[in-house]
Amino acid sequence: MNRRIVLLTWGHSNPRTAKTATGLLRYCPSECVAIFDPDNAGMTAGQLLEIGGDVPVIGQLADAPPADTLVIGIAPPGGKIPEHWRPVLMEAIAQGMNILSGLHDFLSLDEQLMSAAEAASIEVTDVRRNNFRSIARRTGFNDNCTRLHTVGHDCSVGKMLVSLETSRGLSRRGHDAHFVATGQTGIMVSGEGLPIDCVAADFVSGAAEKLVLDKQHHDVLVVEGQGSLVHPSYSAVTLGLLHGCQPHGLIFVFEAGRETVGGLEHVQLPSLAEQRRLFETMGSIYQECSTVAFAMNGRLLTPDKARKLADQIEDEQGLAVVDVVREGPVRLLDAVEAFIAARE
Repeated sequence: MNRRIVLLTWGHSNPRTAKTATGLLRYCPSECVAIFDPDNAGMTAGQLLEIGGDVPVIGQLADAPPADTLVIGIAPPGGKIPEHWRPVLMEAIAQGMNILSGLHDFLSLDEQLMSAAEAASIEVTDVRRNNFRSIARRTGFNDNCTRLHTVGHDCSVGKMLVSLETSRGLSRRGHDAHFVATGQTGIMVSGEGLPIDCVAADFVSGAAEKLVLDKQHHDVLVVEGQGSLVHPSYSAVTLGLLHGCQPHGLIFVFEAGRETVGGLEHVQLPSLAEQRRLFETMGSIYQECSTVAFAMNGRLLTPDKARKLADQIEDEQGLAVVDVVREGPVRLLDAVEAFIAARE
């Protein structure tokens, strides 16, 4: 892919809501030329989103370096497009820019936008739009392919980041490892996958199963996780994905300092130990499934406080606890390699 991307985050330019933008800035940096946010024009991506370095924040599309694609850079609850963005989308179309969206609110069903897009001969792509219609059959799995799955105690804690760091890190170490994208940002980064949270309920497990069956010629698959078993809004997606991909090992991702469910602050999160037990129990119905390591998102704590908490959890759980962003993935990869070796 040789895209030149402007990321639209206007009004939602924070690392959590703009996680599609931050994911592309981190893993497709050469493609990202600007962020569109008139409220913060003049800043840099690094200043605004804590990633992206000197990529400029612009207030007008005319101020962008040469670009061919406008990407909807946010992933808000419910996936609706902000109404004040419509003029920006129409301007992008008028300038001949393709539009790439990961929202649940499909732009390709908008008559006004599509009429303008067709007249300008540009593409509007809804990454989440799909018509997958197959149930899981629990057949054809290659047990010689180690299946790893990132799970978490909540949404937006870094499951995609940890999945990519694990798969890419294993590849650097000489393993035939492959990242399996299950969400809109992962699909945009890798160029393939299925949007699990936008598959009809009966077919979620079937979609996850197909993703695995299609790629199990690799030695190791790292399947990106979605949601959480304890999130009242999204647990169905999480369970369907877990059952469909049938992982041998889990990498449990959590955000240090988060005590309540994101978006539902009146709901207290269960302990990591309880959640680990829940995931292992639900993942082990048809085969053994165990936790390999914990990946910690420590952004809410100082490095010292985060490391102290990580050491405490390591002692309690008997597994490595790794802040992949702050300390790198080395210890996580060591734990994964030991797990793979134990299966051989």
